[in-house]
Amino acid sequence: MFGGGGMNPRKMKQMMKQMGIDVEELDAERVVIETADGDDLVFDGAQVTKMDAQGQETYQIVGSPDEVADAGAGGATAVEGGDADDPALDDADDGDEGIPEEDVKLVAQQAGVSKEAAREALEAANGEPARAISDLQ
Repeated sequence: MFGGGGMNPRKMKQMMKQMGIDVEELDAERVVIETADGDDLVFDGAQVTKMDAQGQETYQIVGSPDEVADAGAGGATAVEGGDADDPALDDADDGDEGIPEEDVKLVAQQAGVSKEAAREALEAANGEPARAISDLQ
């Protein structure tokens, strides 16, 4: 979480408690993120951590969305499975060149560029969103 760099987890928890930070693992079965553009992210079996730092609660979700539902299309599921390496999914959620549409949207949003520029950056970065975002900034 804070990049303890080899620090004893017990010592890390003790230090966080002294700073007024309380961390709790939640037993979440399903997490749904409803986005403004209607592409909802659904995480089944994700690891969820709640952190309370001086009254400010922060939630961290670790996992891949199992489905991306387009609420504007009557709740129809656009992508199911959540495995970006599965060639069977490439035709279902991609534009051209095998780049997932959700990756294009993510890069466009994070880098503040058009979807076309985001797709080009993803193609140049071999489909790696983090690298594409970094290259655009």
